[in-house]
Amino acid sequence: MLTPCTTLSLWTMPTFGPFNHESLIESLGKSLDVNTASSTVPKRQSLSSSLCLPDRLPNSSFIQREAEKAGPKAILRQLRRSPSPSSSEADDDFESEDGSHTRDPSSASTQSTSPSNSPSQPNHLPNHIQNSNSSWKDPQPFEVLRAVERKDVVYLMEIRDRAFHLLLRKWGDVTPLLHAMRIGKSHRDVAIILLGSFSRYINHLDDSELQKPRTKTVLKALRANLKLAIDVGLAKSQSDLTASFLQTLIMSEGEKWIHAQTSNVMIALRAGIAGEPVKTADAAVRKFATRELGKAELIASLEDYIANAASDLLLLAAWSLALESIQGESIPISYFARDDRVYKAFVERLEKNEKVIRQSLSRRLKWQLRVLKAVLEGRTITFRRKVEVLAEELDQGEGV
Repeated sequence: MLTPCTTLSLWTMPTFGPFNHESLIESLGKSLDVNTASSTVPKRQSLSSSLCLPDRLPNSSFIQREAEKAGPKAILRQLRRSPSPSSSEADDDFESEDGSHTRDPSSASTQSTSPSNSPSQPNHLPNHIQNSNSSWKDPQPFEVLRAVERKDVVYLMEIRDRAFHLLLRKWGDVTPLLHAMRIGKSHRDVAIILLGSFSRYINHLDDSELQKPRTKTVLKALRANLKLAIDVGLAKSQSDLTASFLQTLIMSEGEKWIHAQTSNVMIALRAGIAGEPVKTADAAVRKFATRELGKAELIASLEDYIANAASDLLLLAAWSLALESIQGESIPISYFARDDRVYKAFVERLEKNEKVIRQSLSRRLKWQLRVLKAVLEGRTITFRRKVEVLAEELDQGEGV
């Protein structure tokens, strides 16, 4: 029998029933907390973020300029790496291709040069002027200048058809063309009409008339007018017509000047880089006009025309050198400095005589022909830039 003390002691003893794990869980939890705290690595302080923007892309105009500079040079580098094909390869290529090429006749080559087209013949005069020849009287100097001031184009054209020399005559210190230029921009159209009259006179001259003393006198006065006009235009900052003045001035010289300068450039091409053929051609055109033109600042239209004329001299000279070793057709002088006429004729003759060129010409001349053809091709680059590339290769390059 249990006593009260025994009963109390039984109730106060801890019981470990099958489902009472509180103390065990608490003990395990404390041990886990200690282990975790001892193994934790202190966190590093994160860096503060800062925004950055990449450089912007260049604009399209900059990319275009760089492409125009790099494009021709890349073509020349490719030409340097690719040697000229051998004669056997040339024969195979020539036989596998149709070498026939036709060229449309240009207006310059088909233009009639018969005496009936000469400005000195009365057939060029309008009907109402021909019918009144008996009543015509040469105007006085002040009448010609007054017609310029009043922009009397009809009367100026009548003077052109009846007494062309009066449009060239200098009275005091002025000619009709200089008078129009000195008045200013309001009379620019009159200056253009007078310049057109000069070009018309030159274009209608035939070989027989060029030998006449009177024609030589008129041409001498015409050149003097154009040279004065170039100087006045540069002095008065009226450079918009300078390129046209220079073009007409070169036209007035005819074939004699072009043949002489072509011969000089041929000598330079024979000498290779030492001869500086591009510099020789460019200097020939610049020295042709006036001293003031050589000192003139950059004029876009003028520089393009000078570059056009210089490149044509190079093409004429290179092809003339080729004709010393092969038989072929010469390039007409009438194509000179008229856009890309000389270049088209040059390429046509290269393609037509491709086989004999590769077999007969010297290594240097074949290289020069290839460079001229590659650099002057296309219209996306100005003549001025093309001539600069030619100078880098033919005047300053490694040479062949």
